[in-house]
Amino acid sequence: MASSQIRLKILPSVRCLFDKMVQIKVEGLAPLKPVELRSKLVDDRGVIFKASAQYKADETGQVDVCNAPSLGGSYTGVEPMGLFWAMAPDTPHSKLLKKNVLSPTQVEIAALCGETGELLSSETNERGYMTEGMKRIPVQEGRIRGVLFIPPGKGPFPGIVDLYTLGGGLTEPRASLLANKGFVVLALAYYGYQGLPKNPTNLDLEYFEEGVTYLRRQPEVKGPGIGIISVSHSGALALSMSSFLSGISATVFINGCSANTVIPLHYKDTVIPALPPVIKNVKITDSGLVDIRDALPDPALEKNRASLIPIERASCQFLFAASEDDHNWNSAFFAQQAAATLRNHGKESFQLVTYPKAGHFLEVPHMPYCPSDFHAAVGRAVVFGGEPKAHSEAQLDLWERVQEFFKSHLDNKSTC
Repeated sequence: MASSQIRLKILPSVRCLFDKMVQIKVEGLAPLKPVELRSKLVDDRGVIFKASAQYKADETGQVDVCNAPSLGGSYTGVEPMGLFWAMAPDTPHSKLLKKNVLSPTQVEIAALCGETGELLSSETNERGYMTEGMKRIPVQEGRIRGVLFIPPGKGPFPGIVDLYTLGGGLTEPRASLLANKGFVVLALAYYGYQGLPKNPTNLDLEYFEEGVTYLRRQPEVKGPGIGIISVSHSGALALSMSSFLSGISATVFINGCSANTVIPLHYKDTVIPALPPVIKNVKITDSGLVDIRDALPDPALEKNRASLIPIERASCQFLFAASEDDHNWNSAFFAQQAAATLRNHGKESFQLVTYPKAGHFLEVPHMPYCPSDFHAAVGRAVVFGGEPKAHSEAQLDLWERVQEFFKSHLDNKSTC
């Protein structure tokens, strides 16, 4: 059959938001013929990410990825979004970098003849970050540096501060995608961005307090309280904000530590030192990567207590999410410890969810899985744990939970 009649389709449209699912279909193939599907994107650093999967056309000459199993390649079985989450970088230890959310991430999908490798048909999926009418406002107010996302439509909307991870700079994808769900989101940088210190010797909680005040003052933000979403190193910042600052109603803590880490935290006269790592617990994997999962000691031990965040002071709601196979640190242990602290103080103001085979970076849905990357605190590449498919499913589940959590606790509920 001539390849001119073969068509690869991305449904319902080639354009969608990054967190949306698409249906990939190939039509016009010879019945039962093998076909290879490939995906490719180039990130903002120029790193190429790719996946491939082997399929067999059905009796009508079609492949529908939503119900046909992959027989080999980057994943096997029926995985509607496998060509997205299974993408791996050509450059090892690279996490997908998306700096500018004003432009979509372009994912090329190609169908090739399974026997000859000849290109049969291709299409590009434009995966955007901002709905039409959304505002993206760079923020330089006093010391505050970040970007404010305001959804289209008639507000006011619940407000959320989005804190990202160690490494400096600003990450906008999660904040922009969350804003599409009807929240005003402030992606707040905390070092190494637009005049903020590159290597801070301490973190000043009063800076984050200014961020909270700024967000609460926006006319599009409805009160009385706001939410915080954090991941990794910023988890302790989110817990500290919830414990010391007023006006916080709901805090999402993803794969964080219940104690302060890396850099001392200051608030007025209070100093929370960084929990010191136990270097002898650092391992090297067979592939030569650093595994720091057990490097941090138990913060509840007497000698480490000063580093614990006093979350018993907080009166907001918490969503603790932890990957059980996180190798950045023992996230499930820290999440359970934080939950136990609240419970011991008579507070049931939390939900705890754990994901058995997920790794460290729980991102927005369909983000390529990141098994290893350069670690700012370690100074070299570390292993992050997890299995791609389980990790991808955890990202999907958590994304729905986060929205539900914020919707139920930020709509005119009482605050801290």
